[in-house]
Amino acid sequence: MTGFEELAKQTALYPQEAPLAVKTSRNGLLIGLPKEVSLQENRIALTPEAVAILVRNGHNVIVEKGAGEKAKFSDTEYSEAGAQIAQSPQEVYEANVILKVEPLVDGEFEHVKSGSTVISALNLPAHDRGYFEKINSKNLTAFGYEYIEDQAGNMLIIRSMSEIAGSTVMLIAGEYLSNADNGRGIILGGITGVPPTKVVMLGAGTVTEYAVRTALGMGSDVKVFDKHLYKLQRLKYSVGQHVYTSIIASDTLAEAIQRADVVIGAMRAEDGLSPIVVTEEMIGRMKPGSVIIDVSIDQGGNFETSRMTTHKDPTFKHMGVIHYCVPNIAARVAYTASMALSNIFLPFLLETGTTGGIEQMMYANRWFMKGVYAHKGTLTNAYIARKFNMRFKDLDLLLAARF
Repeated sequence: MTGFEELAKQTALYPQEAPLAVKTSRNGLLIGLPKEVSLQENRIALTPEAVAILVRNGHNVIVEKGAGEKAKFSDTEYSEAGAQIAQSPQEVYEANVILKVEPLVDGEFEHVKSGSTVISALNLPAHDRGYFEKINSKNLTAFGYEYIEDQAGNMLIIRSMSEIAGSTVMLIAGEYLSNADNGRGIILGGITGVPPTKVVMLGAGTVTEYAVRTALGMGSDVKVFDKHLYKLQRLKYSVGQHVYTSIIASDTLAEAIQRADVVIGAMRAEDGLSPIVVTEEMIGRMKPGSVIIDVSIDQGGNFETSRMTTHKDPTFKHMGVIHYCVPNIAARVAYTASMALSNIFLPFLLETGTTGGIEQMMYANRWFMKGVYAHKGTLTNAYIARKFNMRFKDLDLLLAARF
């Protein structure tokens, strides 16, 4: 050993082994991921990879046993990511931020702590005044997936789930047109010498954009209707192919629906409930065995004859027409949908921790406030308050008074 090496050892110039520093945060969140109890809901809002990032940034995550199984994420994966695996829902609801997919149900209201923050879908048509009274009585801050926006005014979760729904609806339509599901026995699309399937789509948003691409790829004859010309123009530009488009007019729409094999309802609400644009009389003139898929059923639906169904019992027939009215179509592909949700919520939760908490995040980001429909015992969504004749307070004023 040289004299320099000896000197280096004595003066601690050699690199020394040391444990890697773990980042901690004094504003760490306690996030609960309960197992969904709503019928056939298979998604989970955070993947194990997202949980690992949150834990590394000083947050704690509690995952109920089996919460990710239907989306093909095991308890072991969550545990190895740093999550605490809870054996009961009561343990999960000790968290101050509850992140789930479906709205709270009666049994879950018993577990959720007063003053907690709950982030989930709302599915407004499925609830009555009593539901919102329970939320207020628990003093919750409640976010609805349907209302959460980004800085540019885009509804992130709605768009992401709409992409999935649009890519899936034509496959669903094909199932129910086939003999396998006692349908008319026709192919979705067209082949040489056989007229193509006629598909009508209501609304020119994200669902329709992705559904149109699938339908055109299969060779279907597609017609798209919307109330706004600019949406139709944007759709044609996005698809990049010629598509028949029309402003909704009673005669034109009625004729197209009468001849259609498949009708997709994807017109979302501008305020409150989605518009009903297809009447029972129009349904009565459709061909027996035709298929209706009401993607907007979670906001009331676009068809007068629609009523909410489930994945277990997804269809019913009315006037000879097959109705598919499942509100959570994305749950059919739970792994993909969970990845999409996780990609949205991870950055939001990281920023919330950096900002100092949910209320600080709301105060610092006006765009984020639009997701809140109830805050500490008060409804902050004017439409819901009017609909159920309940007390309303502007969230900006509430936060300004608090801060």
